Amino acid sequence: MFDLLLKGGWVMVPLALCSVLAVASAIDRFLGLRREKIIPPGFIDGLKKTFGPSADADAGVAYCEKYPSAVSVIFRAGISRLSLGHVAMEKAIEDAGEREAYKLKRSLKPLSLIATVAPLLGLLGTVYGMISAFQSSSALGVGRGDALAKGIYEALVTTATGLTLAIPVLVVYQLLCSKVDGLVDDIDEHAIDLLEYTIPW
Repeated sequence: MFDLLLKGGWVMVPLALCSVLAVASAIDRFLGLRREKIIPPGFIDGLKKTFGPSADADAGVAYCEKYPSAVSVIFRAGISRLSLGHVAMEKAIEDAGEREAYKLKRSLKPLSLIATVAPLLGLLGTVYGMISAFQSSSALGVGRGDALAKGIYEALVTTATGLTLAIPVLVVYQLLCSKVDGLVDDIDEHAIDLLEYTIPW
């Protein structure tokens, strides 16, 4: 198998780099998107106790600053606008939530890029390899079908490698996107709960 991969030519080098980057990015995102990193355990309950029905904005902001995370950034933005009224607080939470959701999704771009580029690199390697195979066959003269078939066979290795890399990366990307969506939904629910807890409708 290793010898077969070596026959794929120069395109196998960027494909190998893509595979390393994909593994590193996937591990980083799985660790970075753990629930306890985005919504620290006990943060919501602690904020309710600190901020409380009395709506102590300074205490709420100070508490959020102790827990650097996506949810604390969102809630801090809302609490800091409390003096401007309920509508302003809700709008600030909504805007901050959209920004944090965008940041989380943007952190997945490397995986999306690799899933897109890998099969294209594989196709490029195949086209380049087939051109080389036909050139070699032409140089050897008519009746060298075996050489042509061998060249095409080796050229197709890059397409197979590109697809083999892209498919699992795409699956991981979709799983992480779903995870981000779930975390954003949870934050939305906590935001609504916080608004209802602190400010009567």
